[in-house]
Amino acid sequence: MVFSKAIAFDEEKIGKVALAAEKTNACSTVEAEFIEKLKQGDAKAFDTLVLRYSSDIYGLLYRITEDAEEASDLTQETFLRALKAIKKFRGDSELKTWLFRIAINQSRNRFRWWKRRKKEKTISLDAPVGESNTPMSETVSTNYASPEETTLQNEREKFLVEALKELPDIFREAVILCDIEGLSYEEIAKVLDLNMGTVKSRIARGRVELRKKLKDF
Repeated sequence: MVFSKAIAFDEEKIGKVALAAEKTNACSTVEAEFIEKLKQGDAKAFDTLVLRYSSDIYGLLYRITEDAEEASDLTQETFLRALKAIKKFRGDSELKTWLFRIAINQSRNRFRWWKRRKKEKTISLDAPVGESNTPMSETVSTNYASPEETTLQNEREKFLVEALKELPDIFREAVILCDIEGLSYEEIAKVLDLNMGTVKSRIARGRVELRKKLKDF
């Protein structure tokens, strides 16, 4: 009796695993077909790509530039660059990860352009976009009731923004991708084109520098 129940349980478990595998394969097939349409220049597929990821790309770029117009321009440039480069997409990462990498590169190129012309651009990575995004300020955030405490919290958050601005670019990018965007080490490695050890090192060092700057808060 017990033996037969065990067999029934195993068969049920195997069935669930098989069903999950079928769903995964189906999703993979749909995604592959979508990517193929993009490579063929399908306008509707490209519109879908923009609708699906424009919010994420804009959010990332807004945190980097702290400039809505700049982030909007860079978002458009990111998708235009993606359209030109999609035929070279090998599928060794998710589309979102691939787009993040293009966005980071576009941001770097724009920053270098401004720097060569000695233009001042404010860079910040703590501007949340959308209700689902988690700002870095939450690392020092607490729910306060009184106006005095709310004011103090606002001051802390402003201080955090300033601390982020002072981080070297290589650390700031890694910290924002990990602690704000929630990417895995592997995904960050693909976005920044680095090995896993370097990614972990940059995140760790970035966090250490932030703690030093925030030690009085």
